[in-house]
This record gives sequence, structure tokens and C-alpha cells, in this order.
Amino acid sequence: MANKRPEFQVYNSMTKQKEIFKPIVEGKVGMYVCGVTSYDLSHIGHARAYIAFDVLYRYLRYLGYEVVYVRNFTDIDDKIIRRANEVGEDPKALSWRFCQEFLNDMADLQCLLPTQQPRVTDHMEQIKDMIAQIISNGCAYAVDGDVYFSVDNFPKYGLLSGRKLEDNRAGERVAVDDRKRILLILLCGRRQSLVSHYGTAPGVPEDQDGT
Repeated sequence: MANKRPEFQVYNSMTKQKEIFKPIVEGKVGMYVCGVTSYDLSHIGHARAYIAFDVLYRYLRYLGYEVVYVRNFTDIDDKIIRRANEVGEDPKALSWRFCQEFLNDMADLQCLLPTQQPRVTDHMEQIKDMIAQIISNGCAYAVDGDVYFSVDNFPKYGLLSGRKLEDNRAGERVAVDDRKRILLILLCGRRQSLVSHYGTAPGVPEDQDGT
């Protein structure tokens, strides 16, 4: 009889309590960790987050799980373009440089490399197709080339955070945009980042992309 893995508990963000960890597929675990937007050097907050996930990654492997650990790079973004314009550098070159600096920092912290490290620029067609599907499902809309997610059309919005839609206040973190059909939105696609490099924002018909 195979040795049984020891049980351990993790905090479930949805139920707001610690629970015994049970993978969806026995013996296999998938970890997706949001990576950096590569427009500047890393800071102590990055170190804290990625060391924490590195410890979890190591422990899962120690317990004998087959772990696929994915950590992405957002290597095209308005912040990257803005910083590149400020310093007079090509956005792709600047982004690549800070991706490398991040990897050097992770190596200095002795964090293990993830199984995969996808970059946004390597998956633009899939992103465009996905956002086009979200628009066709009626859960997003385009305004002047930017694509917004309609939280009012997604009944499960707030289920993970525990927040109610009516409790959110527009303009707390960013200026209110009067073009939005609903003030509480999640930005799906930005025209500046995508049109300048790929001709159109993802999923936005050419007659709506503002170009």
C-alpha cells in the first residue's frame, strides 16, 4: 500500500478559513502566480510574495506532488510604454531588461524557477480571441478602443473578495472615467499598449479601435 501523504491546511480565500488541502487531480497541483509588470526594478514586496510561493512550491514537491508552477510576465503595458518614452528606450528592450533583472533577483533569493514563465507578448492572439469571446458573451464592451469588463453582468463578481458591488466606490484608486457604462469595471484591454504594437486592441473591431 502506497504511503499516504501527510495532510496540511491552507487558507481558502473564498470560505475565509483554513481547510485541508485537496488537489483537484490526485497527486497533481497547478500553481498560477501573477508575475511582475516589467517596467522597473523589483522591490521588497516582490521578494516577500515570491519567496512565500517558492516555499509552498518546495513543500508541495517535498510531499510528492507533481507541481506545475506558472508565473507570468506582463511585458507590454501602458506603464512600460510610458517609462520607455521617459528614458528614450524601445519598450520591448526596456521590458526585456527588467524581466532579466527580476530573474536575477529571484536567483539571488534562491527561489526555484517556475515550470513555465509565459510572456504576454508571446500570447497576443490567444488574448485577443479570449477578449473577443468575452465581448460576444455580453460581459465586456468597447469604448474608444478600450475594452471594459461589465461586473454587473457577472453574478459571481465579489464572491472571492466577499465584497458587495454596491459597497465599492468608484474613483478610489483611479480617476472615474465617464465613458464607462458602469463605474465599477475591470479593464480587459488598453488601446495604447496594444494598438501601438499590434494594430488594434484585442477583440475590438477595427471601426471601434480609435485608430
